[in-house]
Order: sequence, then structure tokens, then C-alpha cells
Amino acid sequence: MHKTAITQNIEVGGKTLSIETGKLAKQADGSVVIRLGDTVILSTAVTLNEAREGQHFFPLTVDYRERFSAKGAFPGGFFKREGRPTDKETLTSRLIDRTIRPLFPDGFRNEVQVLNFVLSADEEIDGDVIAGVGSSAALALSGSPFDGPTAHVRVGRVNGEMILFPTVSERAESDIDLIVAGKADAIVMVEGEMDEISEDDMVAALEFAHEGIKAIVAGINELVETYVKERGEITPKTYETVAPDADLVEMVYGKIKSDVDAHLRKEYSKETFYGGISDIKKALLTDLFGEGDDAKDEIDGGYSKGDVKEAFKEAESRVMREMILDEGLRLDGRSTTDIREIWTEIDYLPRVHGSAVFTRGETQALVMATLGTGRDVQAVDQLFDQEDKRFYLHYNFPPFSVGEARFLRGPGRREIGHGMLAERALAKMMPGEEEFPYTVRIISDVLESNGSSSMATVCGGSMALMAAGVPLKKPVAGIAMGLIADGDKIAILSDILGTEDHLGDMDFKLCGTEDGITACQMDIKIDGLSMDTMKEALEQAKAGRQHILGEMAKTIGEAREEISPTAPRLIQVVIDQDFIGAIIGPGGKIIKGIQADTGAQINIDERDGKGFVTVAAPNMDAAHAAVDIIRGIVSQPEVGETYMGTVKNLLPFGAIMEIMPGKEAMLHVSEMAHGYVNDPADECQIGDKFEVQLIEVRDGGKLRVSRKPFLPEPTEEEKAAMAKRREERSSRDGGGRGRGGRDGGRGRRRD
Repeated sequence: MHKTAITQNIEVGGKTLSIETGKLAKQADGSVVIRLGDTVILSTAVTLNEAREGQHFFPLTVDYRERFSAKGAFPGGFFKREGRPTDKETLTSRLIDRTIRPLFPDGFRNEVQVLNFVLSADEEIDGDVIAGVGSSAALALSGSPFDGPTAHVRVGRVNGEMILFPTVSERAESDIDLIVAGKADAIVMVEGEMDEISEDDMVAALEFAHEGIKAIVAGINELVETYVKERGEITPKTYETVAPDADLVEMVYGKIKSDVDAHLRKEYSKETFYGGISDIKKALLTDLFGEGDDAKDEIDGGYSKGDVKEAFKEAESRVMREMILDEGLRLDGRSTTDIREIWTEIDYLPRVHGSAVFTRGETQALVMATLGTGRDVQAVDQLFDQEDKRFYLHYNFPPFSVGEARFLRGPGRREIGHGMLAERALAKMMPGEEEFPYTVRIISDVLESNGSSSMATVCGGSMALMAAGVPLKKPVAGIAMGLIADGDKIAILSDILGTEDHLGDMDFKLCGTEDGITACQMDIKIDGLSMDTMKEALEQAKAGRQHILGEMAKTIGEAREEISPTAPRLIQVVIDQDFIGAIIGPGGKIIKGIQADTGAQINIDERDGKGFVTVAAPNMDAAHAAVDIIRGIVSQPEVGETYMGTVKNLLPFGAIMEIMPGKEAMLHVSEMAHGYVNDPADECQIGDKFEVQLIEVRDGGKLRVSRKPFLPEPTEEEKAAMAKRREERSSRDGGGRGRGGRDGGRGRRRD
């Protein structure tokens, strides 16, 4: 029993990535514990020795799981156990799956399971790319027929300097957040978001990433070599591949080439294309096997109908690929750089805050934007990510969009992945909270699909946001690029069809504005992609993206000046945090009163030493009324300023007036009128409103106001009468002695 681990330390990007094996999970075919900082992940790989009978696809399962115990915490909610995978876990699982899947042999049918568990979480070091490295290392030790190793790296750029494995804090300052996976000689997978970077910057980031990938791949190879020396040879898995017989494919190719070629040159639609291919296949089967009672079960060579059908797929693909590579002609008659016809429409739905229909060829998305308040934010509480999301996008792919009928369930991995790509593409162009305090949700329903539905979501989402009046910094568009490669022959395709995605070698989605890239995602089916091919694809995508933006601008090119009339009205007021308590009031009395009086909803957030008060109301009048009250509470009254006051209470020596929300002042009887006031009730009643002037702010913040400046000046006769009455009171009362003087109780000074 081995109690010590074999450890390989890899220096990369100024950090130490440690991979150990041989100590934990030894019954797995391959297992490693990988560390970066205090983040520790267990990665395992198991490959079954035989394929299940009747298996017609490669059953690869990749899972990544985070547990709150990794940071010494409990899961939230009633059940103190992790439940279904979070979106972050799903996206990370896809990230790894998309990297390793194309590196297994064609026709491999043995089940493979790759699992990753975060055991310890350094909140500054995310586990996603580390799990990608761990998965590759576990496969390399497992004996599985995996054409690796591969490595994942994250690239950031802070103040113009590229960084490998940036921390969470550095990512917040970075204008690039790019995950790249590859082998020593090629890039395999790319995904990320950026702040409108150029194509040259993108290439530089990929080249920088690849240097880190090479170092990690070399380290994994050294780990495997050390393991073999110390623990013995790794036993390769036995397997058989399921692939059409080469001779059968050649025979079928010879029989169908002319028919398929002729069919491909007809006017294209998805329905007629697949219908015609189906007719050609039926004719081939009839020719080879006959029909009716004379039909054969096998043909010469012992091939069944199932064998011929599999050979037909490969032969059909070969004809299509040859036409593209040799003639530059695609299935729908376009050249390699042409974009399908685009038509768009906004305001399709009357009560939705913003809506757009984006149609490109036979792909169509109906996209809706909804504006909400701070109460609608999406709270995210995960190991490496705690935030309140003010912008989020949900992508739906109903079965009717491809003419199918199946149960509607929750979003799958594909829908979550496509939605996140579109969200990242648009998020960089969303206005800041101080400029636009709304929470924004986008829903994209794909109504028709024949390639690039996620990119239609980006385009439709951009238009729906502008139609809703969201001050998007710039419009955003997306395009899916494809690749057909055969040896030295390469064709890069713009705006790929679903069939081109299926039969091709790459799906490279790029999103951005007229000035730069905001998000990308690349999946490939071949061993890797050279940097030269990557550069060519980026430049071709730029031209396509700019064309699409031009088509979108024909319908809407910038945000409307006003938000939708059906959307709530929001105003945000930034205050000193010391005033938050004054707005809330004891037991919430003040804030509840404002909401009751105006019909507005008020939400207060405290951050960076400030209070952010967001007022939401059904109309702007109500919003402004609430804001005026709030500004009154936080404003400081100034001596000499005029205020509209309301009498709140009467006292023997004056009246208490509210001159601003939450601020009261004393109107002494001596300041109620120019002459003598015997009883304050003779001058005003509770609820009366009139203008007063602030004349004094005493120690402790007590306020005194006067009404005199707004009353008519007395005539000479009135002044003489008032003077006479003062003399009479003075002689009668002995100069004011014995009744409290000028300021005590009902003092003597009345004029």
C-alpha cells in the first residue's frame, strides 16, 4: 500500500501548480490531487474495458462539483446538502468535456467518466481551469486512449500586462477573461469575455496562453514518466472502434457522388435538403438490397443495411466537404464568406418592455427584455463567486424549433452554455448601475434553428435592449464560424448552417461591437487548430460581424431615449451612509411612510461608504415625489432659506412645524406676526401650510423659523398702536419679571 504521493510541481506564470497522484482514490483508473494556492481539487478518470452492446455514441460524462465545506461553510437553504449542479458547475463541466471529447478515437464507444471535486477553496483562485488540468492528468494516468495531455489556462490582462491564472481580484480589473485549452502543438478550446479587444489582442492572448499550456503539458508528461518508473507501467485499455468499413464507404461514395452533388446544387432549404438526401439513401438501399419479398438481408461482403447507412453518412459528408474545399461552394449556394439573408423587427410584443425578432436564414430568435428593480437581482452564492447579478440572460431551445416533439424539461447543459455565452457578449456593453439602476433580464426563445441560434440570441438581445430604452454602450452582434479541413486544404466558413456545424471540424462563435470582441467560444472536432488558421478565422469573423451590425442598424441602431412606458420608473439617489438610518426611521417608520404616501418602492444598498437609494414607481410623478422626500431628509437646512412648512403641533408658546421631511422647527409666538400674539391658535391650526424662513440653528441642531418676512409690513398707525400696547403691558407686568422673562414659557416679547 502506497502512503506517499508522487508529486510534480509546475512553474507557470509565476505560480506553482502542484499535481500529485498515487495517494488518494487509487481504485480509479487515474486520479490526481491538483493544487494552486489553497484551492485543492480531486480529479478522477475511469474507462470501462468494453463498450455496452448496441452503443451507438461515445458515452463520455464529465462532472465538476463544488462543496461549501471546501471553504468551511454550510449550504444555504433548508436542506443542508448540495443539490442539483449550479450553472457554474454545469459550465465548468462543459468546459472540460468540450476539450477532451474530440481527443478520443473516432468510433470509440467505451464509457468514460471524469469527475472533479473541489476539496478546498481559495476564494481568490477559481477551480474551473484547475479542474481542466486535473482531468487531463487523470486521463493520462488511466490508460484510456486519450490523445493528450491537454491543459487549461486562464488569461487576464491588467494595465496592458498579460497574466496567467489571474486571481478573482485581478479578474475584476482585467479587460480579458479568457480560458484556453490545448495540447503542446495546437489550441483545442477557447472561451471567454473581453472589453472590446481587437483581433490582434485576441491572437496575442492565445499565443500567451499557449506558452503556459506547453509548460503544463510537459509537467503532466513528466508526472506520468515518474509514475511509470516508481509504480510500474500503465495498462492500456482494450477497446474496439465502431466505424464503417473503408471499402464499403468507397463503394457507396462511387454510387451516390453524382446524385448528392447534383442535389447540393439545387435551391436550398433545410426541409428540401434533408428530404432529398433521404430519397438518395432510400434509392441506394433499394439498389443494393432490393425490395419486397426479394429483398436481401446482406450484400456481398456481409454488409447489412445498418452498415450501408453508416457508410452513407460518411460518403455524403465527403461529397459535401469536397465541394466546399474544391469549389468554395456551400450547401445553400453561398461562398465561404457570405452571410445568410437577415430580417429583423422590434416591438413585436405590445406589453413587453423590449422585444425583437432576429431571423438569419432559417434561424430565428424571439428575444424579450424585462426591466426590474433591485429586488429582482439574481443572488449568486458559490465557492468562488458571490454577487448580485443585475443582468442575466436565459436561453430556451424548444423542440419545435427543429421540427421535433419531446418533453419540455428544465434547461440542459447546452442551453445553459449558450445562454451564458450570449450573456457575456452583452454584459460588457451594459450601462453601470449609477447610470441605469435597473435589473435587466433577457429571455431568448429560439423559434427556428439551422445553425447559430446562440448568435441570433446575441443579435436579438442587443436589439431588444435598445428597444426597451436600455442605454447600451454599443450594439453587439455574433457570428458562428466553421472550418472544413483535409490535410493542407482548409476552408473557413462564415455564418455556418446546422449541417455545416455537424459535418465540419470547428464551431467558433465570436461576438462583439464594431470596435472589438466581447465574447467568444470555440469547439473543434480535429486534433487542434494552428495559430495561422485562428488569425484568419478572426479576421473573417470581424467582416461578418460588421455586416450583421449594419443589417441590425436598419431596424434600430441605438437605444431609445425613453424606456418602455410599461416599465417601472427608477431613480437612484446617492447619499452619505450616515443618512441611511434617517431615511429608514425607527422601526422603518419613515421609509414605510414614504412608500405609503407615494406608491413607490424604495431599496437601499450600502457600499463603498455610500448609500444607494433606488426608488421604483409605476410613473415618474410618484418616483419624483419619493425622491423629493428623500432629498429633503438628507439635505441640511440653511439659515436665510425659505421653506414651505406644515404645522404639526401647537404649544402655549408657539407651533412645531415640519419644514423638510423628518426636520422640524420651532415657530415661536414672537415670530408668528408683527404684533402681539396672545394665543398661537389665533394665527394657525394643525395642518396649515405656509412659508417660513429659517432664522437660527441652535446647538444640538434645533431650528427656529419666522413667518414675519412673508407678512405685510404694518402701517405707521399699526406700529403706533403696537407700541402703545407694549407700554401698557410693561407697566402692568413690571417689565416682564415674574413670568419667565423673554424666553421662558409665555415670555413678554410678543412683537
